Amino acid sequence: MISPLPARYSTFALCVAGLVASVAVVVVLPTLWAAWIAVALFAVLSGTGVHDLRQARHAILRNYPVIGHLRFLLEFIRPEMRQYFIESDAEAAPFSRAQRSLVYQRSKGEPDNRPFGTQLDVTISGYEWINHSMQPSRLANHDFRIVIGGTPGPASPASHPCTQPYEASVFNISAMSFGALSANAIMALNLGAKMGGFAHDTGEGSISQHHRVHGGDLIWEIGSGYFGCRNDDGSFSEERFVANARDPQVKMIEIKLSQGAKPGHGGVLPGPKVTAEISAARGVPIGVDCISPSSHGAFSTPVGMMHFVARLRELSGGKPCGFKFCLGHPWEWFAIVKAMQETGITPDFIVVDGAEGGTGAAPVEFSDHVGAPLQEGLLLVHNTLVGVGLRDLIKIGCAGKVITAFDLARMMALGADWCNAARGFMMALGCIQAQSCHTGHCPTGVTTQDPVRQQALVVPTKADRVRNFHRSTLHALQELVQAAGLAHPQDITAHHIVRRISDTEVRLLSNLVMQVQPGALLGPLDGLHNVFRTYWPLASAHSFQPVTLAV
Repeated sequence: MISPLPARYSTFALCVAGLVASVAVVVVLPTLWAAWIAVALFAVLSGTGVHDLRQARHAILRNYPVIGHLRFLLEFIRPEMRQYFIESDAEAAPFSRAQRSLVYQRSKGEPDNRPFGTQLDVTISGYEWINHSMQPSRLANHDFRIVIGGTPGPASPASHPCTQPYEASVFNISAMSFGALSANAIMALNLGAKMGGFAHDTGEGSISQHHRVHGGDLIWEIGSGYFGCRNDDGSFSEERFVANARDPQVKMIEIKLSQGAKPGHGGVLPGPKVTAEISAARGVPIGVDCISPSSHGAFSTPVGMMHFVARLRELSGGKPCGFKFCLGHPWEWFAIVKAMQETGITPDFIVVDGAEGGTGAAPVEFSDHVGAPLQEGLLLVHNTLVGVGLRDLIKIGCAGKVITAFDLARMMALGADWCNAARGFMMALGCIQAQSCHTGHCPTGVTTQDPVRQQALVVPTKADRVRNFHRSTLHALQELVQAAGLAHPQDITAHHIVRRISDTEVRLLSNLVMQVQPGALLGPLDGLHNVFRTYWPLASAHSFQPVTLAV
């Protein structure tokens, strides 16, 4: 039997009853102010219930008028409730409480030592550590640097060699554009980089006025939209490129082929978000959709790409020029390497972006299932360059959830010369991982263009925290390098890292990952990893498409 008044309507019925009762009290005692408040309250709740029954968008509100809103409230506050009360210190979504706390402590200059031992399960499969030495080294300081753009041998005359090499820190700020970040966030990051002596990647949104305020070193990233160096039709403009590239604050030029968070996707900044400041930085009209194509228009083949690298290096006045990408089809990467061999043109650096990378907003499928993770991408890039004898000419950077000194050490063991971090430095600015970057309602003023919200981010204070995070992380790296008995992070190899395979078995990372001998790709492919035997023959310097092999 169906009840004349299902229990799910009881809350709505109580609201109506309350309204009737409060109206009756007002009729009897019109001077009782509490009765009038009750009338207003129950009138709002009753009206809400009527609206819930009539609306067609939410089935749960039609079946549970008034009380159904509690479900949406709980859903709204669920991320905060989980973060603060439910998740453990080691749960990473995408960064664990332990990782975030470490950044906060280091950025504030607070002690980051942990009492009572590790909280990690050292017996679980995948646990890793670095082997220490019985004779640790002693290093003078933690300011580890590498030279990008300097090569051990003479460069080809056709390559327009780098004449302004850059001495970079081994830990720098990864690409984040103005527009994705607030003006105050950009200024705080750049001031922190200036104070700490490290580099700040502009992101593909180009160089804004906020990047120039404090004069910190910039890596200018140029994406497929050619922001800051484009003609009115969106094509590449040499004249506008020169105007920005020869600014002394710009230390390196980075061509963005793809990013780990959404490789091969491109993007659109809606017209209403294209403010006067963003328009000035990117060279696009105010209020018009700002489109980043999924591929470049200045070149269409690997050989064309190498000539573009050489041209940018020449136009910039000889500054280091390279590219960033997330590994996709192996034959496309191999095609780029073959183009280096054919043209004699090599980039000064390559940044490998892992699929672990984050962005303000990306389709879920792209975030979760497109692009190679950092370890696999970095290993293939490093080993390919070793295999063709070009590794000494090209520095390799990497990015993808790098937070701790051990993260840096591990990436260097896999072949990186330096590491970049984006979200780590965002947390140094005060990011609480609210994951509302795409809404414009960032609670800490980091990822918003709301002028009121971003006032919460005080530039001098946050810049000091950016500098502190960088300094403390490199100090921790120094201690790891010393414990291993080494002189520089570049001395760390896969032979120094140990990985647990099972409860009873551990192996050196060098026994688990691909390692190619110098020059191995210049001869027969027999005995090499299957990725080379399968895809190297498919690669052509003149096309990103795989060649058809005769059967």
